[in-house]
Amino acid sequence: MTTPTLVLVGHGMVGQRFLEALADRGVTERARIVVLCEEPRPAYDRVQLTSYFSGKTPDDLSMVEAGFMERHGIELYVGDPAESVDRAARTVTARSGRVIAYDTLVLATGSYPFVPPVPGKDATGCFVYRTIEDLLAIEEYAKTARTGAVVGGGLLGLEAAGALKGLGLDTHVVEFAPRLMPVQVDEGGGAALLRTIERMGLTVHTGTGTQEVVTEDGRVTGMRLSDGSELAADMVVFSAGVRPRDQLARDCGLAVGERGGIAVDELCRTSDPAVFAIGECALAADGRVYGLVAPGYEMAQTAAATIADGAAGDGFTGADMSTKLKLLGVDVASFGDAHGTAEGCLDVVYSDSRSGVYKKLVVSGDGVLLGGVLVGDAEQYGLLRPLTGSVPPVSPEQLVLPAGAGAPVALGPSALPDDAVICSCHNVTKHAIGQCASLAEVKKCTKAGTGCGSCVKVIEKLLPAPADNGLCGCFSYTRSELYEIARTLRLASFAALLDSHGREEARGGEGCEVCKPTVGSILASLNNGYILDGEQASLQDTNDHFLANMQRNGSYSVVPRIPGGEITPDKLIVIGEVARDFGLYTKITGGQRIDLFGARVDQLPSIWTRLVDAGFESGHAYGKALRTVKSCVGQTWCRYGVQDSVRMAIRLELRYRGLRAPHKLKSAVSGCARECAEAQSKDFGIIATANGWNLYVGGNGGATPRHADLLAQDLSDAELVRLIDRFLMFYIRTADRLERTSTWLERLEGGLDHLKDVVVHDSLGLCDELEALMAAHVAGYRDEWAQTLDDPERLRRFVSFVNAPGAPDPSVRFVPERDQIKPDLTILTIGNLEGATSR
Repeated sequence: MTTPTLVLVGHGMVGQRFLEALADRGVTERARIVVLCEEPRPAYDRVQLTSYFSGKTPDDLSMVEAGFMERHGIELYVGDPAESVDRAARTVTARSGRVIAYDTLVLATGSYPFVPPVPGKDATGCFVYRTIEDLLAIEEYAKTARTGAVVGGGLLGLEAAGALKGLGLDTHVVEFAPRLMPVQVDEGGGAALLRTIERMGLTVHTGTGTQEVVTEDGRVTGMRLSDGSELAADMVVFSAGVRPRDQLARDCGLAVGERGGIAVDELCRTSDPAVFAIGECALAADGRVYGLVAPGYEMAQTAAATIADGAAGDGFTGADMSTKLKLLGVDVASFGDAHGTAEGCLDVVYSDSRSGVYKKLVVSGDGVLLGGVLVGDAEQYGLLRPLTGSVPPVSPEQLVLPAGAGAPVALGPSALPDDAVICSCHNVTKHAIGQCASLAEVKKCTKAGTGCGSCVKVIEKLLPAPADNGLCGCFSYTRSELYEIARTLRLASFAALLDSHGREEARGGEGCEVCKPTVGSILASLNNGYILDGEQASLQDTNDHFLANMQRNGSYSVVPRIPGGEITPDKLIVIGEVARDFGLYTKITGGQRIDLFGARVDQLPSIWTRLVDAGFESGHAYGKALRTVKSCVGQTWCRYGVQDSVRMAIRLELRYRGLRAPHKLKSAVSGCARECAEAQSKDFGIIATANGWNLYVGGNGGATPRHADLLAQDLSDAELVRLIDRFLMFYIRTADRLERTSTWLERLEGGLDHLKDVVVHDSLGLCDELEALMAAHVAGYRDEWAQTLDDPERLRRFVSFVNAPGAPDPSVRFVPERDQIKPDLTILTIGNLEGATSR
């Protein structure tokens, strides 16, 4: 028997979901699967496309798990789309000339952007907003532009407008309909959205269309609108809707709809039983083309089930068109019969134009919830959408009133029936989620929460609470709770905290290796005293204990602070002389510092005496504290620079030096969007714009790199520093032990949106307190090595052997390499073997 061949044309989100469904049903084990992909990269998350401008990379957006294609033997050809289909011969010909015979053909060609047929639409400076390549082109062209215009005020149009604004352009939105997002929201919701967006500095033109793109020498210079007005623009982005990509089907004679779309039945089969169509290219049996990912996923599941065993239950008979998203920072959601088209339906409306909140529920005469629109506050979307089609357990007006306005305790997920669909992207019910013990398990077993993400908050509330989230066996409190206890009660010692708030059996004890350094860090953050005074010394790990990083052979590194990487020739000479005189290995690091390696513990005071006398101070390479604020040369020297990045980097590094935190902190300042300082890979990074500074947070390099997220943009110097103060102190206040800002941000309930609410909009009323805490740190900072050298008693700890203070450690040895030294690994190996033998 020959192995059957299945050809998939198109590899977007729906195409990848189809492949996963085939793999789940074992089809990949008994059939050859060939995928022809037009784009130069595998499937990626098009729903989150705009997050590219907030720091996500194309790799971050990938939908394909590493090794997926190889594990299932799938042949993927990127950049090689199908050019023609011969249904009689059952072959597909690709652009490369490759001809593939098929037994089953699946079309997942998606859609293409609609560009109004106006003069000038093809001029240089005109773009569409659909693929990563489109975004890369927009980003590059925006470097030479000042004003941008977006044609279309729907979902993608507003995302495109946000992207242009984020790139520093004055931005206009042109929408032919009388309101923004006319498909999703009603007149009231559109008005609320308009007010909020205009307050952000965007100019919106509704009720008018594009008549002409004005050009000069083939480049965009402006737009002429149908109401006779004109506006200047250097670039135009078309985002006026999409159309099904059905030309391949038309050319091979498959049936298509009058207004486009490949006609399919409830099993997603076309007019040829050997050919299927799924996603945005398909005209479903109910006569609709679905432009959302959730219906596309349902089609993918239906087609895969039909191909695998010829059955698909009821097939695809329609889908939930509910949607929730954040546009320019504004929550927008619609579900069910949002426009109230059902006969005899009634509206329940809450509107607050001052805060930009608009909520409308559509109910039937007998109280059944039919749908709704939420703008500005979509917190209840995850609960309201599953309740659609039923009578809610409380009155509709109580579901839209805000807290403090007569509303009762918010309706919880427990009120939902077991068959309520919590994740519409993957059609996962409350009952299925209840079988899992954690969010990670939910995502792995059901895929719920991995689509648009709007259901995650509800999922978390449905999961069982952890039995004990205490810090360790000594404390039943989390790190953030211990921070609040120590801050509120002004506790200044570990013993006081353990005796008053430790577990009963731990009180009066000495703590453990988990809680001692954690509490030590908390007390250092709050009290800003000398890290090795009194009880504090016993709480520190090996590195903090000697104010230096221990290396693999028992020697230590010396890392003087070089703010912003800027250093004078005289200071360079001092570092060179110290390294020469003490025989240290020198290394210029990626953080723009010079590290000196190979110092014995008894040499540290002598080395630091010379460095402190020359004006250096501790670089805190040994502590859970700020390491460096890296920078490019900025506007001062670089012809591309738009701000003085070195000045800002120095200011920030000197402000936050010595700040103890749950994890080490790194930062960088880039003088322009070319990003030479790699600011988006840092815990907090700053990128200069023509209008100020953009602040990114939550990034890191390392084994699991993460691009930082855009927190705020076009900030003045004072605004930037104020927001960083708040961000850092809120992180220190709420993070777990050894938790990086990236992990903390992803764990934080509400994520980046909640962080913005707290540190930008002061939703919790904490900002004055956070700023005061940082001000106290800045005012109280003292260099630890300078303090150490001034106190003979403090210097007594820096000896290799307590009983022989002047004797060096004979096990710390080196061998020469490249005109410097390196640890003698032979001694280390023998010592380790001897230790293992003696044990």
